[in-house]
Amino acid sequence: MAKKRTKSPGKTRAKSSATTRVVVLGGGMVGSVIASDLAASRGMKVTVVDASKKALARCEARSPRKIKTRVADLSDEKELRKTIAEADLVVGALASRLGLRTLEIVLDEGRDYVDISFMPEDNLHLHELAKRRRVTAVVDMGVAPGMSNLLCGWATRKLKKCRRLEILVGGLPRNRHWPWEYKAGFAPSDVLEEYTRPVRVVEGGEIVWKEALTEPTLVDFEGIGTLETFLTDGLRSLADTLDVPDMVEKTMRYPGHIELMRVMRHLGLFRQDEVELPSGVRVSPLELTSHLLFPQWTFEDFEPDCTVMRITAEGDLGKVPTRLTWSLVDHLDSETGYTSMSRTTGFPAAVVARMIADGSLRKRGLFAPEQIAGEKGLLDRMMKELADRGVNYRAEAEAIE
Repeated sequence: MAKKRTKSPGKTRAKSSATTRVVVLGGGMVGSVIASDLAASRGMKVTVVDASKKALARCEARSPRKIKTRVADLSDEKELRKTIAEADLVVGALASRLGLRTLEIVLDEGRDYVDISFMPEDNLHLHELAKRRRVTAVVDMGVAPGMSNLLCGWATRKLKKCRRLEILVGGLPRNRHWPWEYKAGFAPSDVLEEYTRPVRVVEGGEIVWKEALTEPTLVDFEGIGTLETFLTDGLRSLADTLDVPDMVEKTMRYPGHIELMRVMRHLGLFRQDEVELPSGVRVSPLELTSHLLFPQWTFEDFEPDCTVMRITAEGDLGKVPTRLTWSLVDHLDSETGYTSMSRTTGFPAAVVARMIADGSLRKRGLFAPEQIAGEKGLLDRMMKELADRGVNYRAEAEAIE
């Protein structure tokens, strides 16, 4: 845990019993869905902040109720502190590179927080800071990480002895086009980082480090077809918080994607450090690759996508060896234009934000989703609110012979 600091508590703020002032940091595909969903909730006054005027205009157009927008450079600490000064609750939907510093500042300011930024750094050490500031913060509260963590956490409480957890997840275009047969539901740079970040798995009770894009297997999903799976660093906090001897997370893509990404990585196109060209120009290969891929990996408005996920937990239910499975196959909402990845990521964050705002979730500190899975009624409410929005998880239980 982090050492205690001597800074004074966060600013006190007057909060109307009828209104929660929410600031959403980031107005991209996911941030705009979160903002719109919260703005439609009773008692929520929502402001979206982003550096992009175009993104903010889309947020305003998408919201069924009026939201406020503000242009600001959230990488600037002074701007960030100013932005959240009057907030009761902050929701983070920024790029991963801004995740940890933003989290530290929001906690230091004494604001409740829900975050989906998929930051690469460990962050649970900030639990004591959040407790001292008397705030509730939940990180990684998207789809995976997020719902995957929540369901894994619930499974370890349901099963007397959970021996194995497996997470398979992927966001895909519904229509496949050469050469990528893939488009990104969030920033391409964050996707590419998944292909380079070392992977943690748990085998025999020990954390084992492996290379991303390895150990490919094929799986079939009804209505989708055959997909290939490969290792990515998606276990994250699960490797530290759950006592399960075997855990793994894999990403899913259409067959052939792994080989393309391996070749690009081998060429050095995912390197973050700058290289000098013969002309003397210095450039980050990852930044250049992301820039070139963005137009080709960006979904057009109302272009159909899908999110597929399967969570498997094995252990003892009573005295019976049992396999619990949750499956998700979700598609673009053709009425709103919300991509499936935006919906399945944004709605869980919005649900938890509402629970913090209405006092249903009162734990003080910073938590990963699996750490709140045992809160009374939380999973039932989550599943109901997701189903109300057309996101349906199918749960199954079967005895293992």
